[in-house]
Amino acid sequence: MATLVTGGVGFVGANIVKGLAQAGHQVICSDLSEPDQLFMDFLGELSVEVSFAQGDILDQQAVERLGVDYAIDKIVHAAVFTVNRVELETERSRDVISINLEGTANLLELARKQRGKRFIYVSSGAVYGDANSPDQTLNEDVAPAPKQLYGITKYASELVTRRYGELHGFSTASVRLSTPYGPMERVTGHREVMSAFYHWTGQVVRGEAIQPEALEQGRDFTYVADIVDGIRAILDAPELPHDLYNITAGVWVTLRELLDQLILLSPATKIMEPDGGGSKIQNTGPGRGPLSGHRLFQDLDWTAGYDLNAGLAEYLQWRKDAPFHD
Repeated sequence: MATLVTGGVGFVGANIVKGLAQAGHQVICSDLSEPDQLFMDFLGELSVEVSFAQGDILDQQAVERLGVDYAIDKIVHAAVFTVNRVELETERSRDVISINLEGTANLLELARKQRGKRFIYVSSGAVYGDANSPDQTLNEDVAPAPKQLYGITKYASELVTRRYGELHGFSTASVRLSTPYGPMERVTGHREVMSAFYHWTGQVVRGEAIQPEALEQGRDFTYVADIVDGIRAILDAPELPHDLYNITAGVWVTLRELLDQLILLSPATKIMEPDGGGSKIQNTGPGRGPLSGHRLFQDLDWTAGYDLNAGLAEYLQWRKDAPFHD
C-alpha cells in the first residue's frame, strides 16, 4: 500500500515526499508540475521509493485514475494555491476557491473510494486570522477568524475534511502549519512571494549584500523538516485523540534575530541600507501570534527538533550545496 502526497513538487510537499520516503513509506508524488532536476537531486537515492503522477487536482477523472493505478491507503493533501498578497488574491480569486476547495473535495472522494486508513489535510495558521494581542498564543480551541481567501478556503477545507471522514468512515486530521522555512522554497505557479529566509540566504550564497527591512516583524518560523516529522507522526499514529493539530516550533522569531543568526553563521555577510522600494519579502506582520504545539505533544509526545540556529545552518548549507542560487 502507498501514501499519496498531492502538491508533492512544491515547497512543503517536496519535503513531505522525502520525509515519508525516509520513514519507509512507498510514496506517490502527485503534482500539476513535472519533477525538475532540483527536486530529483533533493530526493537523491530516495527517488526509487517514489512514483510520480502528473495531474491536476481539479480534474476529477485524473484524480480517480490515481485510485486505479495505485493501491493508496493514506493521503496527505498538500496541494494549494498559496496567496499572500492582496493584488494576487484580487486577480486570482476564483482560482483560489477552485483549487483550494474543489481540489480538496476531489481528493476526499478518492479517499472514500479507496477506503483509505487516513487522510491528512495540510492547513495553515492563517486560519486563525489576526491575534487579539501581540503575545497571544493560539491553540486549536481558539475560534478561527480568517480574513483572506487563502485562510478562508483552508478553514472551509478543514470542515469538509472532518465531515467527509465522519460520513464515510475513514480517519481524517487537519494540520495547521506555522510559517515554514527551509530547502525547496522557490517560485512556482502557485507560490510567488518568498520569505526573508529565501531571499537572504540566496543573497549570502551569491555574495550579494542583504537589504534588511521590517526587522521587528516576526513569526513562529518552523524548520520544514520539523513540519514534515509532525505530519508523519500524525499520519502513522495508530489512533488520534483529536482531528486537528498545530505543527510549530512554538517560538517567536523576529527578522532581526534571523539576520543576527545569519551573520553568525556567515560572518562575511554584507549589509546595505534599504532603498525604500517595494518589498519582495513575504509579509510577516502585523498578524497572528505564535501557535501552540501543546496538543501534539500531549497526544503523540511530539516536539520540534530544530531551533533557529540548527534549522538555518542546515538550510544555508543546502543553499550552498544545491544547484539553486536564485
